[in-house]
Order: sequence, then structure tokens, then C-alpha cells
Amino acid sequence: MIDFRYHLVSLISVFLALAVGIILGAGPLQGAIGETLTEQVDALRAERTDLRTELDATQTALDGDERFIEAAGAQLVTGALQDQRVAIVQLGEVPQDDADGVLNQLTTAGANVVSTSVLTDSWTDAAEASSNETVAGGLLANLGTAAPESDDPSAILGAALALALTGTENGAERSAQALDLEVQLERLGYIEAGDEQTEPAQALVLLVGSAAQPQATTDGATEAAEPTPDVWTAVTRAAQEVSGAAVLAGPTDEPNDTVQAVRDDEDIAAEVTTVSGIDRLVGRINVPLAVAARLDDIVGQYGFEDDATAVIPPVVEAE
Repeated sequence: MIDFRYHLVSLISVFLALAVGIILGAGPLQGAIGETLTEQVDALRAERTDLRTELDATQTALDGDERFIEAAGAQLVTGALQDQRVAIVQLGEVPQDDADGVLNQLTTAGANVVSTSVLTDSWTDAAEASSNETVAGGLLANLGTAAPESDDPSAILGAALALALTGTENGAERSAQALDLEVQLERLGYIEAGDEQTEPAQALVLLVGSAAQPQATTDGATEAAEPTPDVWTAVTRAAQEVSGAAVLAGPTDEPNDTVQAVRDDEDIAAEVTTVSGIDRLVGRINVPLAVAARLDDIVGQYGFEDDATAVIPPVVEAE
């Protein structure tokens, strides 16, 4: 059993230790501790200054690289799509800066952007699955030879979209079939069209944003995001089959997104051209070059990722 003497000895030991610490700290160790702390602070300040200098130098180099890419890109892109008719389709939500950047490069390339449209949430909303199947079944009879082999509603709707944008009777005017499909898709809430399209597109640029993230539920839990890549992959493949020249472009190196889904499927990748990195200037420059190459029957996956076939598309001489 512990008695009072044990507690007394413990208290004396504590006070002795405190006294020794105070004496040493105020005496012989005071200078050493102060000098050590001062040296450490000075070293940290010097390291911070060096890192700031290094960061400024890196940023200056990056700014220079950006200016060079912009100047070189303009030379590569200018005239690459002279007078070629291109339709831009946003597959759901795409950052405005990315969409504007791609549009700017297409315009620089001389393309005639005949249409800009956005596909609504109806394509990917699980609650709309039954409705999409019904609408797809109704549109199928109006597709004729453009009908896909797949009975996937997303593929059928994608084929209808592509035919609405590219369908023509004489190469210069939109067909009655195309006009009718556009009216139906817009009336049913599948597309939000921009300015009136007066000419058929010769190529389609499909822009996709970041992969869908898990959504929060009302009780604070999370549920899996809708399988957006599967829907957009089916739409992309159908768009290529109908138009003959579709390019899918998305952000940089994002797992589980539509660009990656296309590249992971050998059959689709053999038909569909993809461009990654449209959140950066180099990716946006690649888009018109990829479209020009696709119009010349060259398929590729362009970007800096390991599964890309090239960093930059081949430069095709404009005819």
C-alpha cells in the first residue's frame, strides 16, 4: 500500500527537476537553445526564399511555354478546317472556358461552326430510363439506314442526334428528315440548341466534362453517380457511325470518364478519335487537327496519357 512518504518523495522529485530545468535554462543552456532556434528560423526563411525564387522561375518558364504553344498552335491550326462545316455537341455539363477555348480553335482553323447544342440530363437520369426507351423506339423507324445495330436507347438517340445534325439531301442543305429529328429531340427536352442551324455538319465535335461524382442523398449518405460514361460512349459510337467523322474531346487524364471509356474499348477506339486535355491550351489546339485528320480517315487518341497513340494529330494539308 502506498503511504504518505511515497507521495512526499514524488513531489520533492518533481520540484527538484523543475528547479534544475529553470537553473539550466536560465544559465548555461540559455544561449545554446536560443542560438539553435535562431539558426533553425534563419534556415527556414532561406529555404522559403529559395522555393519562392524557384517557383517564380518555373512560372516564368511555363508562361513562356504557353506563349510559344499559342503562337505555334496558331500556325498549325490556321486553315486546317477551312470551310468545313462542324457541329459542336456538349455531352452534359462542360466548363464554359473549355467549350469557348475549343470553339476559338475551331474558328481559328477556318471551320464553319454550324451548330452548338447541349444534351440535357434526360440522357443520363435514371428516372428517365423508361421514357428514353419509349422515345428511342418511336424514333427508330425514322432513322432508316442510320439506325444502329444496337437496341440500346442511348445508341438510338445518339444516332437520331447525329442524323439531325448531319442529314442532307444534296450535300449543301439539311434534309427534311434531319429537320424533323431536330424538332422532336428539342421538343422532347433532349437537346438545348443554340442558333438556328441552316447547313448540315460534315463533322461532329463531342465535348464532355468531368466524370460524374457520387451524389449526396437527403440523409447525408452518398449514392453512386449515374453511369454517364456508358451513356456518352454509346452516343459517341452512334455519332461516329452516322456522321463518319466524330471527335470526342474531354479533360486531362481523368479516370472513369468518357474519353477513357472509349480508349479502353478496342472496338470503339478503332473507330472514334479522342482528344484529352481540353482544359489546357495544347488539348484545345489538338481538337481541330484531330477533326481534320478524322475527315481524312485517320483515327487516333491524342494526348499525353500512356494510352494515347500520339501527343498531336498529324497535320493534314487542306484541299
